[in-house]
Amino acid sequence: MSPDPAAPPGPTQLRADCGRCFGLCCVVPAFAASADFAIDKPAGRACPNLGTDHRCGIHTQLRERGFPGCTVFDCFGAGQQVAQVTFGGRDWRDAPETLPAMAEAFTVLRPLHELLWYLTAALALHPPADLHVELVRAQAETAALTEGDPARLREVDVAAQRARVNPLLSRAGDQARSRGGTAGPDHRGAQLLGADLRGVDLRRANLRGALLVGADLRGVDLGLADVTGADLRGADLRGAELRSTLFLHQAQVDAARGDSRTGLPQTLTRPAHWTALPLTPVRQPSRATASARRGRRR
Repeated sequence: MSPDPAAPPGPTQLRADCGRCFGLCCVVPAFAASADFAIDKPAGRACPNLGTDHRCGIHTQLRERGFPGCTVFDCFGAGQQVAQVTFGGRDWRDAPETLPAMAEAFTVLRPLHELLWYLTAALALHPPADLHVELVRAQAETAALTEGDPARLREVDVAAQRARVNPLLSRAGDQARSRGGTAGPDHRGAQLLGADLRGVDLRRANLRGALLVGADLRGVDLGLADVTGADLRGADLRGAELRSTLFLHQAQVDAARGDSRTGLPQTLTRPAHWTALPLTPVRQPSRATASARRGRRR
């Protein structure tokens, strides 16, 4: 008996499997020469580092060769979905005329797979029964959108689906942050670029969409903090505690700095570029102390 085509993908299907893809992340996106990429590359053109086997020729040296942006990209399994399901294993190198449609499909499926990853993570938080039902329904609806052929995928309104799903994810995060205690501070969308947050109490904090680029989070406890969409590029997580951080995914970890003392969920892999620098532990203040400190700063 064949599986229901609209059944939500399992966790392994929401992880990139480069061996079953056609190097789409090295072809479809455009990038400009910057701190993240050593060269300019227009959309739809293969990166010169992409081999004929669809493997990156400098994969183990991306950071050293000026391509750190490549190391933090995650397709959430959309690449193999396009290659093996949408196009039935037909390689764009053998059929170049398929590449434009394949690129279109990838730009639709990638955000849908990201939504599915978040929905799966939200369900793992054991939300209340009513929210659980809504999340399961949203998961099934989103999964169904990924099953279309190229023509049907072209008609998918990704922004509308994201608008339907995000409030549910926010509710799931809020429920988890307040379960068994009081929810922490609300820093949703906060501009915290380069901020020194050492010693600040961010347990159970709402950090959805926060810009934490280059922020100093050494020794900070981010237990039950919601980091959905938080930008952690270059953030210093050495010695930080993230084992129970909500909605933390591999690309965020890969984009940050850390060390052997950084606490990570078992589902995530410690990046190879992280160092093992010694760190003096930072004592976490009480919320009252943190509030008083913020008051003095005003």
